[in-house]
Amino acid sequence: MPPSVSIVIPVRNESNGIRTCLESWLSQTVSVNEIVVMDSGSTDGTLEIVRQFSKVRLVQIPPVEFNHGTTRNRAMQHVTGQFTLMTVGDGRAADTKTLERLLSGFDAEKVAGVCGLQIVPHEMDKNPVEWFRPVSQPRTKSFSFSSPEQFDSLMADQKREAASWDDVIAMYRTAVLRDQIPFREITYGEDPMWAVDALKAGHTLVYDPAARVYHYHLENSEVTYRRAITMLCLRNWIFGSVPEIPEYRLRSRLSLVRSLWRTPGLSVHECWDWYRFNIANQKALHQAVSDFLQALQNGQEQVRQLHDHCVGKPFKVVSVE
Repeated sequence: MPPSVSIVIPVRNESNGIRTCLESWLSQTVSVNEIVVMDSGSTDGTLEIVRQFSKVRLVQIPPVEFNHGTTRNRAMQHVTGQFTLMTVGDGRAADTKTLERLLSGFDAEKVAGVCGLQIVPHEMDKNPVEWFRPVSQPRTKSFSFSSPEQFDSLMADQKREAASWDDVIAMYRTAVLRDQIPFREITYGEDPMWAVDALKAGHTLVYDPAARVYHYHLENSEVTYRRAITMLCLRNWIFGSVPEIPEYRLRSRLSLVRSLWRTPGLSVHECWDWYRFNIANQKALHQAVSDFLQALQNGQEQVRQLHDHCVGKPFKVVSVE
């Protein structure tokens, strides 16, 4: 008997992408039990679209009750599958075998989850510099540790590699996520935090970059700066990561020019527009790392102030214990 699969998708005002998203998951080689859509206040027609799909189970909550961790935990009370995929309303499966690939990673009882890869499609309204251009064959990796102390003894980059979990495309063993290791109540970053908890509890996590989802946000320099600060703070607080200043030299500009020039279908004018766009984003990223390092040098209180200023609210995480 084939394994049963449920899907959880938190949404709010996703009318532009939710139909394509749902259709991509319902067209898989693996049948889906149900798709639990957790809506937190959509007003743009999202609800009318999801109600057209018979396999969608719509659960509505007030916007003030949304939390990246606990909202997904509430969704888990409605799933019936042995395995649960977490994804988002503005993403779509890259092919019809995405669920099949994720399921193949559960080859041992200790595997609590399998994570795929976000990629950017070759579409003209997407930043061509970010188009998915693999340079090698995807290789599956797995991580497990004999004790919490073994995980804690890792270097920051090693911790981050082992727990670089991503709920845009992550499949869980339902019994583990629902009954043993739920998400924490957390402002954001519920996915890497869960991965840390799972690894410390002795579970195995698998990463399969051949299981892919198309997901993209066009981010200008202001958004790039804020998102970079957000991620730098999160990685520092969870893993102890301290970044290096990214390269911003002539060589990086030449690489950018080559990438754009080799992109088929771009006019000279479009190449120039994307060049300026990406240079502005590079400068924003460079500034974000510089500002983060300066704040870190002055202590964690300065880091929190920088974070709260950029994000607009304080970072909060509540222990599952």
